[in-house]
Amino acid sequence: MTQTYCRRAVHSLTKSTIHLSNPFRPQQGRLFNTKRSHQSNWNNKSCIPFFIDPFTTNSIIMSPTVLHLRSETKPLEHRSALTPTTAKKLIEAGYVVNVERSPERIFDDAEFEAIGATLVPEGSWVDAPKEHIIVGLKELLEEKFPLKHVHVQFAHCYKQQGGWENVLARFPRGGGTLLDLEFLVDERGRRVAAFGFHAGFAGAALALEAWAWQLNNTTPFPGVSSYPNEDALVADVKAALNKGAEKAGRMPRVIVIGALGRCGSGAVAALRKAGVPEENILKWDMEETKPGGPFKEITDSDIFINCIYLSSKVPHFVNLESMNNNPDRKLSVVCDVSADTTNPLNPVPIYTVATTFDSPTVKVDGLKSEPACSVISIDHLPSLLPREASEAFSHDLLPSLLTLNDWQNSPVWARAKKLFDEKVATLPPSALEG
Repeated sequence: MTQTYCRRAVHSLTKSTIHLSNPFRPQQGRLFNTKRSHQSNWNNKSCIPFFIDPFTTNSIIMSPTVLHLRSETKPLEHRSALTPTTAKKLIEAGYVVNVERSPERIFDDAEFEAIGATLVPEGSWVDAPKEHIIVGLKELLEEKFPLKHVHVQFAHCYKQQGGWENVLARFPRGGGTLLDLEFLVDERGRRVAAFGFHAGFAGAALALEAWAWQLNNTTPFPGVSSYPNEDALVADVKAALNKGAEKAGRMPRVIVIGALGRCGSGAVAALRKAGVPEENILKWDMEETKPGGPFKEITDSDIFINCIYLSSKVPHFVNLESMNNNPDRKLSVVCDVSADTTNPLNPVPIYTVATTFDSPTVKVDGLKSEPACSVISIDHLPSLLPREASEAFSHDLLPSLLTLNDWQNSPVWARAKKLFDEKVATLPPSALEG
């Protein structure tokens, strides 16, 4: 077949009727009148690949868009950007969906195979054809080879995080593109999909367990693993909380900053389901933080859960000085759900390392009095509830995924591409040398 890259090429055909195949399933064709098609379906000046069969010049066969779901490499990351549910809808819409086999993904390989996805070897995205779109979730391994594909994922390199330039530079060096999931927004600037609710829910759950653990043990809070569902997690948190409350003689006081957002609402929901009394939950948002911190209300609370989305510099919410200056400090657990560990604008500058599910907490150094305080800063908290978090996120992302066949002209993806270009322009020349 002869390949062309412009839909306008159809106008040059002299046949009055064109056999136009489904853009993604060439075997399922339907008839269109050229004049009517030009008026109603072909006014878009964008160009996408299609083939004209030289043996039957009245046939146009559109090449399918191939999405390649890669296996995650981040330790204990069990979530997935695509689920069997959303992959099935993409296939029904005509996409080809290749799914890498994965030992970590919460969904079994067989679940994807059953809905018509093609299973491919783990890590095979590296050698996939350049035109395939690589879909993932968390950042890639820190390697140096250039990236040639369009990648849909969270990359954590747009906020001057540590090593950001090395992560970002791989894309322009290889002619690839990053469409960062964190920055997919609608026309009002709202994110089209986010894990925020489940991040807040999981963060609050671990914070309650850590508070109870520290009251009853002298060793660090132990590692945790993913739960099959929310009910199982809540049952464990309730049991731990009751032990902590029995030891302390009271329930903890918890302050949530960013309580009106997705993340904060998830944190508040977890606190309520665990049994923390409503009067013990301080729900703060922009109005309460407007005067600027540090805030004594944080050090007066047992647990602080930071759920803000950090986009600009704000005064510290809490720091070592404010903790040491409160002789009646009760604060013993901080869960920084935002996990802006290496961000120079981090409003919770009492720790310097990210934590993991294997080692969930890090001790705050430099405190002059008891109680000791630990920080939870896990940057993939929703993986504590991987199936539910994945289903919710992928469901919200689906309308945008369905436009990936023409992503450069889809407003959501076009905005992400524009931001990518702007960030690439800030790279130091040395990063682009490879």
